Amino acid sequence: MNNHLVLIYAAWFICIVLISFLLNGLFLRFARTLGIRNNPEGVQRWSERQKPSLGGITFYVIFLLSTASYSIFFPQTTVLLNQSLLGLLGAVTLAFIMGLADDAYNTKPFFKFTVQVLCGVILISTGTSIHLFENEWMNYVLTVLWVVGIMNSINLIDNMDAIAACVSGFVFLEALLMLYIGKDFGNVDIIILLGVLGTLGGFLYYNWHPSRLYMGDTGSQFLGILTAAMGIRYFWNAPDFGQNVIATKQITIVLLGFLVPLTDTATVIINRILRGTSPFVGGKDHTTHHLSYLGLSDSQVAFALSGISMISMVLIFVVQGTITDWNITHQLIFGGYILAVAGGLFYITRIKKEKNETSDE
Repeated sequence: MNNHLVLIYAAWFICIVLISFLLNGLFLRFARTLGIRNNPEGVQRWSERQKPSLGGITFYVIFLLSTASYSIFFPQTTVLLNQSLLGLLGAVTLAFIMGLADDAYNTKPFFKFTVQVLCGVILISTGTSIHLFENEWMNYVLTVLWVVGIMNSINLIDNMDAIAACVSGFVFLEALLMLYIGKDFGNVDIIILLGVLGTLGGFLYYNWHPSRLYMGDTGSQFLGILTAAMGIRYFWNAPDFGQNVIATKQITIVLLGFLVPLTDTATVIINRILRGTSPFVGGKDHTTHHLSYLGLSDSQVAFALSGISMISMVLIFVVQGTITDWNITHQLIFGGYILAVAGGLFYITRIKKEKNETSDE
């Protein structure tokens, strides 16, 4: 990467952090009651204090700005002819509108599921799909399942101050790392990824514990579709993938990149099924909550999960950047790390009772 590009990207990131900081500050100052909603019946929230859920609007505005700005930085390119970018723009817009509707009206789960499936279909129809099987229809089904799963996973992990922003931020950092390893320095996704990372940086000033502003479903659905799409492009379909002989390497990178949200979602679903309760109703039984029950503060929980994500990012660099001859030994080593983290977080949820569990009963 030449010095000119470094300066462009650094200046862009700093500008976006400042824009995000100012926009979120304006939302907080002039719309203190806008975006506040009542909890649906039967849903338990970690924080009992109601706060504006407007952070997601900033995410989307800066995403549009990032997409439009690429042609300014690289005038020789034509963004509007980039089919995959237009598909991403369409899917992100649809997810944003759905999140906005949910923040305003507490929409039904089936409506959200339908929109999430449509987001997956839009990505597939514009060239963004997982390449794992020889049968394309199997790849399409896996892509839709992936999009729906990750959108719900990011939404579920938005249950405590700063968690969803930190976890998603590391996914975007990992995608940037994959672009760096592939030396694809002129890719439009770099501008988008730096833009969303800068947005999260400005937002975290207001969302870090004790938070003053939430991202809402508008933000979590936005982050969900964007992390899902970047996961397809740079984890599932990393540059040297596509051969069945290294499918385990492909899956290993995916699991490393999304280890925290996937573990949290799987843990919640398993535990709720074991208790005979619905996996689709909010509660205080996430891995984040159980780390808090162990004595960690909300900020320490955010640091702990960020630490896991940072280790996973380093391991992704090792897997993709240094290992050329993937074999069973590598599979066992990195698979062991994944199982250790996932198993450890699951074990924590089995040995500690929920906060105020006795009084709730």
